[in-house]
Amino acid sequence: MIKLLIVDDEPIERDGMQAILQKAYPMLEIKQAKNGKVAVNMVDEYKPDLILMDIMMPGMNGLEAVEQISSKHPNIKFVMVTAFDMFDYARQAIRLGVKDYLLKPSKASEIVSTVGKMLKQSELEQNSLTKSKFQQEAIQNALTLVETDVVTQLLFDHVHEVHIDMLVEMLDIRSTNEKFVMVVLLPAGSENFYSAIKEKVRHMGSGWVGALYGRQLPIIVFREEDKSFRSQAISLANEILSIAKKSNLNAEWFIGIGNVCESMDHIRQSYQESLIATMDTTLAVKYRFYSDVPAMGAEVDGLQVKQQEKEFFDQIRLGQWDQIQFNVMNLILRYENEGANLLQTQQRVLEILWITTRVMREMGIDSDAPFYSFQAQDYRQLRAETVNLLERMKLAYIEHYDRVEVDKIHQIKQYIIEHSHKDISLDALARKVDLSPIYISKMFKEKLGINYIDFLTECRIEKAKKLLSDPEKSLKEITFEVGYHEPNYFSKVFKKMCGVSPKDYRKTLLSIKH
Repeated sequence: MIKLLIVDDEPIERDGMQAILQKAYPMLEIKQAKNGKVAVNMVDEYKPDLILMDIMMPGMNGLEAVEQISSKHPNIKFVMVTAFDMFDYARQAIRLGVKDYLLKPSKASEIVSTVGKMLKQSELEQNSLTKSKFQQEAIQNALTLVETDVVTQLLFDHVHEVHIDMLVEMLDIRSTNEKFVMVVLLPAGSENFYSAIKEKVRHMGSGWVGALYGRQLPIIVFREEDKSFRSQAISLANEILSIAKKSNLNAEWFIGIGNVCESMDHIRQSYQESLIATMDTTLAVKYRFYSDVPAMGAEVDGLQVKQQEKEFFDQIRLGQWDQIQFNVMNLILRYENEGANLLQTQQRVLEILWITTRVMREMGIDSDAPFYSFQAQDYRQLRAETVNLLERMKLAYIEHYDRVEVDKIHQIKQYIIEHSHKDISLDALARKVDLSPIYISKMFKEKLGINYIDFLTECRIEKAKKLLSDPEKSLKEITFEVGYHEPNYFSKVFKKMCGVSPKDYRKTLLSIKH
């Protein structure tokens, strides 16, 4: 008989899980422990095969309990139960050999499925399958903890580089210093294909899949040295599009592919290029490279020049509508002076307006997709109708900001200051102030000149500096008190921010006092 131990400081959670699992797996022998310390004391005698361990418990937390138990009983499997979908936990859990996790609150079906998977693993191990397979599965499970948030931060805000360093180190991703972004456009109501796409990306190689925003699913793809860029991108695009064949709306699927970039600092450029590549979804081949987007005329598009694209996107985010209109009108004038085909000019301007709308949607601004109500008969009509469309988008932008309360930024800032010792994600902040995560990220950066991760880190480091003045407090105590869960990781962040290690900072501080 397989033995299972449920460790949680909340009796309702323990009883609920036991009732669900006892019904699904009658052959299980199940016992409970009310905290980490009790669990450690029970294990020697009870000898469970599997432990469901809550992370956040008073006294000895879940990760500390796992560390103590696994050092004496390396064959016991652990599933972490947590309400905090955070990077630090994922990294430490992998190091301790945790096999899977459950996020609170979990559906009964999720609990049954996760435990069932662990039971199946036990059977497979008894049949002499190698443990390397389970190690890989643990890594993939941890990836789901951090992957989506990291992609969001990289594409829509600038993540603190130490997080990326640690992530790459944690996942042992083969770094070629080259990467590119693909954007998958899905038909409305296709959210159920998200998991299948994610599985395809993992199967094909290194890649991070972001969150699905409306119809748009961004993927950061790491270059494979043994394949050309186009070969790798086409192969992955075809694999993803093979999923579309299972959909009745497969004609509405489309993939845009941005250029390769060498650093994370330029990854947003590749993302913007992938968006531009999705503008014409009527093509027979359902993917397009940004480099294949045709240029009009002998001259290069002023708004399509790579060096100017970032400036154009920033103008949209900052609401610089006079400048946006000037740029678009100037573009139309140039085409007119060059004698460009009117219909092609109208199509190119429409693509630029579509890009503008998509950037606004990322910011949480609900704006209808722009369409010309008629085919312009001359450039004068095209200018007039384009101004009307821009005015409509400008109005949507202004109305949105009018609806957002002035004190939202203050609320977010104050919440981070007061809760910096806890795990704060963009999603948590979004729920707190009832705004979208992407909108919060952009608003925070634009209004305060710093992103929320850097601000959270600064709050923690400032608190750590004060605590380091107390010689009675150990570095481990300070680590947990300021909101980190591993002293080594805390020390790396501290040194990154302050230029010295916490130990050296404390020595300097105490020497000044004396």
